[in-house]
Amino acid sequence: MGQNTSVLFVCLGNICRSPTAEAVFLAKAARAGLKLDVGSAGTHGYHIGKQPDKRSQAVGVERGYSFKGLKCRRVDDKDFEKYDYILAMDNSNLDNLREMSPPEHHEKIHLFLDFANSEDKEVPDPYYGGKRGFELVLDLIEEASDGLIAHIQQS
Repeated sequence: MGQNTSVLFVCLGNICRSPTAEAVFLAKAARAGLKLDVGSAGTHGYHIGKQPDKRSQAVGVERGYSFKGLKCRRVDDKDFEKYDYILAMDNSNLDNLREMSPPEHHEKIHLFLDFANSEDKEVPDPYYGGKRGFELVLDLIEEASDGLIAHIQQS
């Protein structure tokens, strides 16, 4: 796959987890020399047009990631055609994506942490928690991003 690969990260509102995954993955892919089409979206449209959560941005910026230009949006039908990997942050969003997607695109939909070497299978939603929750999310996203990059490089 390599240079033409496209990846969409998905959480509920596209306000915390999926834009963080987009920012982290873009930076890590660039460091690996990969030019990929990367995006993020939510299964619901609660925050359309807004910037990612300030707490997500603060924790990410502390580790050197940029959220510049990222805006919340909802998954749309074209995404299932466009993206090679559609990665849900948790089982609830995985189920939502499978319901939204035509059956011929189900093989593209996975849990993001399937690419991490972690006991965790879901990226928890930090929205109603404190800074430590956002740091944990970032830790998990960094690990899964490394795994996904390795997977794409081997494909």
